[in-house]
Amino acid sequence: MNPDLDALKPYPFEKLAALKAGVTPPGHLSHIPLTIGEPQHAPFEAALDTLVAHRHGMARYPATAGTAELRGAIAAWATRRFGLGDLDPATQVLPVNGTREAIFAFVQAALDRSRPAKVAVPNPFYQIYEGATLLAGGQPLYLDCRAETGFRADIEAVPAATWREVQIVFVCSPGNPTGAVTPLSEFERLIALADEHDFLIASDECYSELYLDEAAPPPGLLEACARLGRHDYRRCLVFHSLSKRSNLPGLRSGFVAGDAALIAAFKRYRTYHGCAMSLPIQHASITAWSDEAHVRANRDAYRETFAAVTDILAPVMSFPAPEASFYLWPAVPGGDDEAFARALYAEQNVSVLPGSYMGRPASDDGMGRPGQDGTNPGAGRVRLALVAETAATREAAQRIRRFIENFIERGSAC
Repeated sequence: MNPDLDALKPYPFEKLAALKAGVTPPGHLSHIPLTIGEPQHAPFEAALDTLVAHRHGMARYPATAGTAELRGAIAAWATRRFGLGDLDPATQVLPVNGTREAIFAFVQAALDRSRPAKVAVPNPFYQIYEGATLLAGGQPLYLDCRAETGFRADIEAVPAATWREVQIVFVCSPGNPTGAVTPLSEFERLIALADEHDFLIASDECYSELYLDEAAPPPGLLEACARLGRHDYRRCLVFHSLSKRSNLPGLRSGFVAGDAALIAAFKRYRTYHGCAMSLPIQHASITAWSDEAHVRANRDAYRETFAAVTDILAPVMSFPAPEASFYLWPAVPGGDDEAFARALYAEQNVSVLPGSYMGRPASDDGMGRPGQDGTNPGAGRVRLALVAETAATREAAQRIRRFIENFIERGSAC
């Protein structure tokens, strides 16, 4: 077996299951999970109708590149959404089976292990960035995202010597788990660094359509390229998905777009990989990318949930003001995120994800100097996925507040 498999870390939900083992929550309270970022709102019905209507397409092999109609629908959506001016559906767009699969496969295709192969990832992070890097023979470079930097990576703190060993930089905006949004100016600065040090930028934007201010949609990497007049999107790729936008995680449908040379090489890899999207799913995806009304309704539902939960929790928990995504990233009283999560489950039958499970300690930050303070930047926080209907999520928030208030009265956080 590939020895790099031994380098993979346990997934956060494996660690959470071990943490909760042996705990019996109160039986009179129904379990409310706030752990997995899986949308619970109704999926876009028109896409499902299209899927059924084209079910006979399962009798045909699909092409790796997808149909021209799907690529055209994706290019039209991205152009409208990010003001691109132009995005060539034939050479700058590639349909994929969700961002997770595409991110993993892209790293395998792009990383050159014959030379220094660092992959910069935000810390805390979506664990597929790390796993893909390790299995491609690379070395993760963890860029801490802490409160003092707005929960975004401090790219200016990375020395030039380190950048020269970096081949790929991952950006996640809006961020998972923090919800932080990367501004256009930061994207532009990263593009300049990529040109200077010869690395690729992979921007995971799968939460881009879930934002709280309708007048302020999160910007994207290709939008920054367009603003710079960089219409070849050189060195840049973005990853988008219908999972969150349209409540269709089971459809496994997304796309990669950007630099045509990178798209061509990635398509060649995927031809051998054997992961073409089935024709019925392509038709359903066209329907979803072509409609915005259901996405606006989805945002409205999340805004209602966020408003309810933040009103309940703000008096007892500190968290960054939500900008986008469907997560809250609060600090826990007492600072022990594992103890907090275990005790909350034991007393209130609410599951949350310890923030330390999504980060790595910075005992050595990969830059040839000690880490900031040797701590895990996710420690002391929990991730709350506000994906259920508002009533259930409000109930979970009330239980969390009750749990905190009870322990404050006793003089102990958990």
